[in-house]
Amino acid sequence: MYRAVTRNIEVLVRPFYLEDRSDPSENRYVWGYQVTIDNRSDEFVQLLSRYWHITDGQGRVEEVRGAGVVGDLPELNPGDSYQYTSGCPLSTPSGIMVGHYTMRNGRGETFDIAIPAFSLDMPGTRRTVN
Repeated sequence: MYRAVTRNIEVLVRPFYLEDRSDPSENRYVWGYQVTIDNRSDEFVQLLSRYWHITDGQGRVEEVRGAGVVGDLPELNPGDSYQYTSGCPLSTPSGIMVGHYTMRNGRGETFDIAIPAFSLDMPGTRRTVN
């Protein structure tokens, strides 16, 4: 589990490898990731957009921007949580994702909250440091 907190809004990410959707012989590796956003602040917020910076195992970068998440613009009152699951294909057996969500509070102010950097590793490929 990977965690970041910005302005008392916590973002937790749990990545997982999707073996049944991957085909290493075709250089296709697919991960899912579950995101939980916990509004621990004392103000209403709405998620407006997302930004992802995805780096594959060979250093190639893809940037993804878009409105909301999985077709939704979730609204979170203080104490609310929102959870969704999405996915990411790569042409290498490992990579890293990091990004941010742009939020708006009840006063109309927009601000970014961090999505923690998380590792995408095909089972059995993660390197260990001695």
